[in-house]
Amino acid sequence: MSESPNDARRDGSHASPDGSAAVRDGSAAVRDGSVASPDGSHASPDGSHASPDGSAASPDPGRPGEYPFTRGVYRDMYRGRLWTMRQYAGFGTAEETNRRYHFLLGEGTTGLSVAFDLPTQMGLDSDSALARGEVGRVGVAIDSVADMRSL
Repeated sequence: MSESPNDARRDGSHASPDGSAAVRDGSAAVRDGSVASPDGSHASPDGSHASPDGSAASPDPGRPGEYPFTRGVYRDMYRGRLWTMRQYAGFGTAEETNRRYHFLLGEGTTGLSVAFDLPTQMGLDSDSALARGEVGRVGVAIDSVADMRSL
């Protein structure tokens, strides 16, 4: 039986992330392959180090809301703006789904994602023999630009 890098041995040691050696210094392997030392810092497989607060993860992580966006896409992230509550919905006809979307928006949903039925995803019209029994079952059936406008 092979040993996982996170399996502890009887002497309290465990295999290193690459499985090549036992680690006995009190550090703990983390699933991503980095090793946490007793002081809380992490050494990643490439040898770089990061402190527990992440401040040493990158020499210059940049500013929030600015390229390269390593500290988030918004300047104050979600402290000044709540995240989007997105609903994935769609069933039956475009008109039925439109009514459902209006209901969800009225209940506080801030984002909508359209669930298309299988024939629509496959590029089939609802009246195709291949679509029989699947139209509108797990999403909304869209067959024309008029359906999209109704949606």
